[in-house]
Amino acid sequence: MTSHPSPNNSKPNLVFVITDDQGYGDLGCHGNPIIQTPNLDKLHSESLRLTNLHVGPTCAPTRAGIMTGRYCNCTGVWHTIGGRSLLRNDEVTMADVFRANGYKTGMFGKWHLGDNYPFRPHDRGFEEALYHGGGGISQTPDYWGNDYFDDTFWRNGVEESFEGYCTDVWFDEAMKFIENNKDGPFFCYLPTNAPHGPYRVPNSYSETYRGKVPDSRANFYGMITNIDENVARLRTKLKDLGIEENTILIFMTDNGSAEGCQLDRNQFVADGFNAGLRGKKGSPYEGGHRVPLFMYWPDGGFTEGRDINQLTANIDLLPTLIDLCGLEGPTEERFHGISLAPLFREATAEWSERVIVTDSQRVEHPIKWRQSATMTQRWRLINGVELYDILEDAEQRSDVAADYPDVVEELRQHYEAWWELVSPRFDEEPPIVLGTENEKVSLLTSHDWHGEKHAWNQGQVRQGLECNGYWAIEIAEDGEYAFELRRWPKEEDKAITAGIPGEIIDWYSGGNALNLKTARLRVGDQEQTQAIPADAKGVTFTFTLKAGEARLQTFLTDADGFSVGAYYVYVERISASE
Repeated sequence: MTSHPSPNNSKPNLVFVITDDQGYGDLGCHGNPIIQTPNLDKLHSESLRLTNLHVGPTCAPTRAGIMTGRYCNCTGVWHTIGGRSLLRNDEVTMADVFRANGYKTGMFGKWHLGDNYPFRPHDRGFEEALYHGGGGISQTPDYWGNDYFDDTFWRNGVEESFEGYCTDVWFDEAMKFIENNKDGPFFCYLPTNAPHGPYRVPNSYSETYRGKVPDSRANFYGMITNIDENVARLRTKLKDLGIEENTILIFMTDNGSAEGCQLDRNQFVADGFNAGLRGKKGSPYEGGHRVPLFMYWPDGGFTEGRDINQLTANIDLLPTLIDLCGLEGPTEERFHGISLAPLFREATAEWSERVIVTDSQRVEHPIKWRQSATMTQRWRLINGVELYDILEDAEQRSDVAADYPDVVEELRQHYEAWWELVSPRFDEEPPIVLGTENEKVSLLTSHDWHGEKHAWNQGQVRQGLECNGYWAIEIAEDGEYAFELRRWPKEEDKAITAGIPGEIIDWYSGGNALNLKTARLRVGDQEQTQAIPADAKGVTFTFTLKAGEARLQTFLTDADGFSVGAYYVYVERISASE
């Protein structure tokens, strides 16, 4: 696409901070009377601000759109679990683009676009990547027992243990990367897992809010206040290194609030603060997908508070950054978003009317009109039925569909065209590739089961929920493969049948014993069954397989027919075919 050089003719650095589950109203500068975010409020006062920016109503879909500049549904990502959060291997990412243009690329925090090859961040353009597993700390793909404090993460696929609170670790490691690459240019992507649940934070941050809001919200707000302090540390580091002037600093969030408010049955705020918006995380209403974005860049002239009120979306960010940084990238036709640089450079730039669609599918196969918002500057068509004039009715209280049938029909036609654009590859299942040098031992987890019964967090694994599904896989090369089926991951080192002492009261407590007797594994059209030996921690099967795509499913069964899938499967190619 056509690009323009940065103002001082040297490529600017990019630091891109995105928080998880922090909504539009979870900031002091947006009118929240309780939360304390003085450093983010200061950044807001000095930044170019997108006030009408829309993302996916949940985590992974938003990230797919940011990384590719394309509607998430086109990229294989329309859910947060179930094999539908894996970014297709043929997608070009923001990191790919920056790295191809000579940037050092690093990410620190939450990836949530795949935990196996070829989906991991260091497979997708990041030279250095430090991350937890899955969509949040203590989800099934994450290192067992992580609880936000003194956790073990992965650096380019290798386990590494840290001391301290997770958000502090992400910022510490990001600042080391920045300092090591201060001569630039660099792209530092800093997607925090906070304030995603479970809501855990040092007491010093949550105590401020105790008695003012429910305890869970006190922790949630405390997590945001901790982020606020870390943003101040980050800004100080950029200044001390002498690179603040030519560094684009972006702060945004990934969807509506998870805990900043409680809603009534019609998704209006019943308790808490949501900046006058209806809905929260997961909702097709404005509060589900309208998020803040602040951009500070002294060399670009973005140092004073200025609002951009035009309708924009996460899919616009990659083409915009290519333009601002003067990069070579994919052709404009590949993107579904557009460059916002003209608006950034000139407040009075002409801007054409546009239509943007967002939705929240959270199912195996997308359903037309499901949890959708079809948007223009003035209108919001919800689920193809309700119509709101957002300029007159920001809280979306008055459905005016009956008064404007022509508008409803026009927006429905736009949605139909969008559906045709995003739906051709819905039946594809991006496969986890097994048996390569890039990931010699692949750990498959129930987080990526296809089907409708998942075990996506460690609490569900502890309970031994009766659920199962299959993995979409690709055998990279003909050969002999070993599959070790386990209920508990290797770092927990317990027998398949064992429980964990203590009540199951949260994601970190006890777990049920299960009297499992047989293990069965199906790979494509091959199947084997073994008895589970007493006290066995895993059951290993060996298959001779041909290269190609297949489905893999496991069954752990007791004497009465109760069955669960193996929540963890370790796969390794042990020999090549002769």
